[in-house]
Amino acid sequence: MINILSRMIRTGILSEEVPQAPKEDSTLGGLQQNLRKVLGRALCIRHVDAGSCNGCELEIEALNNPYYNIEGVGIKFVASPRHADLLLVTGPVSVNMEEALKRTFDAVPDPKIVIAVGDCGACGGIFGKTYASRGAIADVIPVNHSVKGCPPTPTAILQAILQTIQPTTT
Repeated sequence: MINILSRMIRTGILSEEVPQAPKEDSTLGGLQQNLRKVLGRALCIRHVDAGSCNGCELEIEALNNPYYNIEGVGIKFVASPRHADLLLVTGPVSVNMEEALKRTFDAVPDPKIVIAVGDCGACGGIFGKTYASRGAIADVIPVNHSVKGCPPTPTAILQAILQTIQPTTT
């Protein structure tokens, strides 16, 4: 015990310097201002999994990590479609999810913005239209924008969100 204490006294405190806060990116600040100007608050997104393999969901969840930090920009996910400004839908629409997707779309207040994520959402992917799948999301509800990729990167998803709301911000 004495050996350990004497070694601690000889060594002293070993710690790294406190990291400096990164300088705020002007594009993120401008985006926040545009969002507040258009919406008066944060952009609220409701995510619906219409029958995907969860590859797209993993990429959507990556948007919430500290690297992308979409909540810091003013974009957040909500649990209720009644609070949503944008509907983010993944996967081909399965027969069992068709009615739920239509009800969710109807519950989103106007103006309704829908983004289809992934190849399955955009065109039905490898599943297409079968006895168990209705195919693309656009075959069930109107879609404003589609993000290609299997799965698309978080950057591609974020770019699609920004491109979809950009016409309303000018």
